[in-house]
Amino acid sequence: MTVSGFIFDLDGTLVDSKLDFNKMRQEMGLGTEASILEEIDKMDSLQAYRCLNILHQHELEAANNASTMPGVHQFLDRLHNLNIKRAIVTRNAHKIVNKTLQQCGLKFETVIAREDGPVKPDPWAINHICQMWGVDTTQVVMVGDFRYDIEAGQAAGTKTVFFTQGKQTVDPRQCSNADFVLQSFERVSQLLHALQLPL
Repeated sequence: MTVSGFIFDLDGTLVDSKLDFNKMRQEMGLGTEASILEEIDKMDSLQAYRCLNILHQHELEAANNASTMPGVHQFLDRLHNLNIKRAIVTRNAHKIVNKTLQQCGLKFETVIAREDGPVKPDPWAINHICQMWGVDTTQVVMVGDFRYDIEAGQAAGTKTVFFTQGKQTVDPRQCSNADFVLQSFERVSQLLHALQLPL
């Protein structure tokens, strides 16, 4: 296949921000399986304001303590040297994304955050980026650590890579039939070979 671009999730994929989603849900009074942004959208204005403040506090703390996953800088440099486009699609807010990228020494020209449009698993952001790049979605690879990343990529028609954060075993529900599974950005040879990219 021809690969023209990679689209990455941010938290838990490119960076380790140690966001504690279960603690956030607990503080917000949500169930353990609740999707936070979707639940906030259903709330009245006062409750939503309270929960958004909780969310922002957790995200800001995470951004201030974020670090890149092992091998990320080298992998991004490799894509750059191959003239492969790179972008981020995140359910996070722009302010937090910018802080995280600065903290981790990462630069992306294209970032789609939650203020910009429908969030993952909606494929809107991926389709939007591909239109900006002038490439077909079949030429793009979506990489993420959560089922929403994989579902968004599948809905858009990209190849999908589930990132395990180095874990040997993962919840099958999260993989959602991803095309590839990647344990570490330090071990990408098999993925690059499968994508017919130079090793």
